[in-house]
Amino acid sequence: MVALVGGSGSGKSTVIWLIQRFYDPIRGRVLMGGIDLRELDLKWLRRQIALVGQEPSLFAGSIRENIAFGYPNASWAEIEAAAKEAYIHKFICSLPQGYETEVGESGVQLSGGQKQRIAIARAILKKSKVLLLDEASSALDLESEKHIQNALKKASRRATTVVVAHRLSTIREANFIAVMKDGAVAEYGDHDTLMAAHLDGIYANLVRTETEAMAFA
Repeated sequence: MVALVGGSGSGKSTVIWLIQRFYDPIRGRVLMGGIDLRELDLKWLRRQIALVGQEPSLFAGSIRENIAFGYPNASWAEIEAAAKEAYIHKFICSLPQGYETEVGESGVQLSGGQKQRIAIARAILKKSKVLLLDEASSALDLESEKHIQNALKKASRRATTVVVAHRLSTIREANFIAVMKDGAVAEYGDHDTLMAAHLDGIYANLVRTETEAMAFA
């Protein structure tokens, strides 16, 4: 798992967009397995990727259809297993229509946290080779986020995972953390390395600020 951290406008989400080829770099290359992404078929590339963003994309249809969107041949058991991992199964079962509940255009019938958990269930079910999480749990409460993080850890074992984190506590176990500033990587390493090598660095200061904020919350 690679985590991207940094202030607003530092370039974190831009990396996520480049990986999906929403646009291409003017200079340099983005490589996957040593191959320039521009040499890969765009449709094929995007089939290999599952994205969960801060504002998940849901379409008018049932919850079941939204979860199975990336894997339409999924069985009921697979859909329910993904929903359980995303900590949304109990909520779905509490609805009169259960998994057949219509979410409305853009998921208008659901809260931000519920939409994020459905999008996470979709990503888990798809079993993509690349998992992109752009502040994927920003609308969740701490209890829900704890459960979701456990599910995402499992998913990241079978996929190359890039995470944009809004709470640093969620990415301490990342293999690598890239600290972004002004569109470039300013610091790079795992949590312990960054804290030890850059005592007054960007990452260390971000961690201290978050820790202090949580202490007074």
